[in-house]
Amino acid sequence: MTDDVDVDRWRRELDAKRAEKDEFFAEHPQSPIPPDEREDFSGLSYFEPDPDYRVSATVTVHDEPDVVRMGTTAGGEMRYRRFGTLSFAVPDAAGDERDCELGGYRQEGADEETLFVPFRDKTTGQQSYDGGRYMELAADRQLEPGDEIVLDFNLAYTPFCAYSETFDCPLPPEENWLEVAIPAGERRD
Repeated sequence: MTDDVDVDRWRRELDAKRAEKDEFFAEHPQSPIPPDEREDFSGLSYFEPDPDYRVSATVTVHDEPDVVRMGTTAGGEMRYRRFGTLSFAVPDAAGDERDCELGGYRQEGADEETLFVPFRDKTTGQQSYDGGRYMELAADRQLEPGDEIVLDFNLAYTPFCAYSETFDCPLPPEENWLEVAIPAGERRD
């Protein structure tokens, strides 16, 4: 875990975000839960909050971002640009630190500064959704090479296409398949 965080405050904020998301899924007209199933919706499932999966990642910024074509759940394709690579370490099953990398993307033509980080890990298809999970990282400034950014896997979420076939979601590219379990964030029931 990054050293600069009050764990009790972090847990309260995480619990509040999860409660807000559950309310959105249960009540909002744009919820991915089909309307006829919302009355029985009792909330999303999550791994227990674990501060060990809130890590600091070093950013490698790509001056000329490569185009990455991501397949989608409906068999299509979406074009993204790989704006950066995030290098970090997470604990493995034995408790040892495991060095990892994930690409951070922006959809081609998007103006926003948010990095889209889709990934698969050793929980995918077992404890978490078959199609992988997502994170979105909003940098508070233009990222420079060597910058550190917080990567909190406790905020990893399942894409809307897991709840309804009306959504077409990008699938994590193979370069974002981690060879370690990340038991944090949203999980299957």
